[in-house]
Amino acid sequence: MNDVDPKRLPLFESAAFLLGQLGSHSSYRFDQLLTPLGIKPPQYGTLRLLEANDGRTQQQLCEALGIHRNVMVSLIDALEKRGLVERRRHPVDRRAHAVHLLPAGREMIARAGEIADGLNAELLAPLDPEDRPRVLAMLQRMAVGAGMTPGVHPGLTVEPGTMPMYDPHHI
Repeated sequence: MNDVDPKRLPLFESAAFLLGQLGSHSSYRFDQLLTPLGIKPPQYGTLRLLEANDGRTQQQLCEALGIHRNVMVSLIDALEKRGLVERRRHPVDRRAHAVHLLPAGREMIARAGEIADGLNAELLAPLDPEDRPRVLAMLQRMAVGAGMTPGVHPGLTVEPGTMPMYDPHHI
């Protein structure tokens, strides 16, 4: 069975379809692989962002990374309950709290990072080793061209429950 209507591009030749298919697959696989660690992909992404921005306030993190404040609060709350991060009084601004990674958070980054590396290897395995850097460079250009913030999942940049569904006029 195939989807070929002579007037339409086959789905297997559609970049939008293939990127969506691979994105869905990789998201599902990553979620599956992280399950034994008890974290979800957005929590891992937040830990990674905190690793590079340790000690900043939630507001500074939101502004610098383009993450919606309600999303950030929920993610930090969940990570704090797990003992992976903690909020501390900001040394200069008494109204603010700085977010700090705890040793358990750094250990979680290392363990989940190994899983992420394995998934990357799994996804790139069908490609010849010399093709992999070119494919990554093209994907990076596409992400930047689409206006995405490097290293930040677009689901983190909007208020929870407001992620817009696709607009069929912009496909």
